[in-house]
Amino acid sequence: MADNSDATTAKADGGSRRFARPGSRRRSGRKPALSFATLKEKAGAGRPEGPTRKAQLRISRVDPWSVMKTSFLFSVVGGIALIIAVWVLWGIISLSGGLNAMQQGITAMVGADSGGGSNLANYVTMWRVLGFTVLVSVVSIVLVTAITTLFSFVYNVAANVIGGLEVTLAED
Repeated sequence: MADNSDATTAKADGGSRRFARPGSRRRSGRKPALSFATLKEKAGAGRPEGPTRKAQLRISRVDPWSVMKTSFLFSVVGGIALIIAVWVLWGIISLSGGLNAMQQGITAMVGADSGGGSNLANYVTMWRVLGFTVLVSVVSIVLVTAITTLFSFVYNVAANVIGGLEVTLAED
């Protein structure tokens, strides 16, 4: 039950009820029962000595609209991270001479006198790789958003049948 220190102050003032807004000074000149310093000391004291309070809750429904918005946002962030990672990896491979080494390996396997003219640089360029990565990212965004939204509907149906997930929350 909450401590109503304003009611005790009102009784001490002779019955006049003055309720101040939180954060404003009291007119009586007395220090409040709990000051900021007192709260700071109590917070630094560590855990209370009593038992830890626990609450068991059940997740019985998940809102599909919020699941869709959240999964879309995470998918966009993942797609951007994938594009940046491929760009950085391409830079590292091209600066280290990995593309030249792959070209030499292909030339050694196919042979230079076969007349095929298979030059790796003609097929694999930075812009083609990044374009393919953007395409994969967009498809991934659409699929992940659709699948997670569908799973939220499936979870809601299953939660109606079996009751949902049980979660135990503990207070430190």
